[in-house]
Amino acid sequence: MKVLVTGFDPFGGEAVNPAFEAVKLLPCEIAGAEIIKLEIPTVFSKCGPAVEAGIQKYEPDIVINVGQAGGRSCVTIEQVAVNLAEARIPDNDGEQPSGEPVQKDGAPAYYPTIPVKAIVKNVRDHGIPCHISYTAGTYVCNCIMYNVLHMAATKYSNIRAGFIHVPFAAQQAVGKPNGTPFMSLEMIADSLKYAIEAAVKNEKDITGIMGETH
Repeated sequence: MKVLVTGFDPFGGEAVNPAFEAVKLLPCEIAGAEIIKLEIPTVFSKCGPAVEAGIQKYEPDIVINVGQAGGRSCVTIEQVAVNLAEARIPDNDGEQPSGEPVQKDGAPAYYPTIPVKAIVKNVRDHGIPCHISYTAGTYVCNCIMYNVLHMAATKYSNIRAGFIHVPFAAQQAVGKPNGTPFMSLEMIADSLKYAIEAAVKNEKDITGIMGETH
């Protein structure tokens, strides 16, 4: 089994992006699956083609995209991607869509095909906080989640896919207001490792309430 794990490059004035920095710390094998790591651009029009190129090159069974969600206190597993691109700030190429669909012929939304609740449980079982998130936003993170699930639904039916948001890394919190949430890169990477482990071991999800109430 192969798992393609992607992380974005830095954006929004940050010197690093904890998504790919944590991905780089992952071992090359998790639960018997080969881990393939790929950095992708924080650009609406380029992130999808970059991941598709990785899919065509490596032929993975699972694709997990990882992105930064500054302000969140732990790793969160996304439960839905919406067909909407709405950028508060320009992306790394200056693109700033407003109220545009991610895919003109796409469904209103897609749900991940990785086992979200099993992932949350496995991360928590290893003593690390983790939650389900019901919004991936409308920036490039949602864009890539939507695009990859659209690809899986229309072109690559053998692939299971989903998206994970990670908080600021500790070094990013330096100089930010007191109380800014962060995690160490090592703990973020451990969260991703246990998430991937659950995705590899569970084709079907478990039941239970693991999300937020708002």
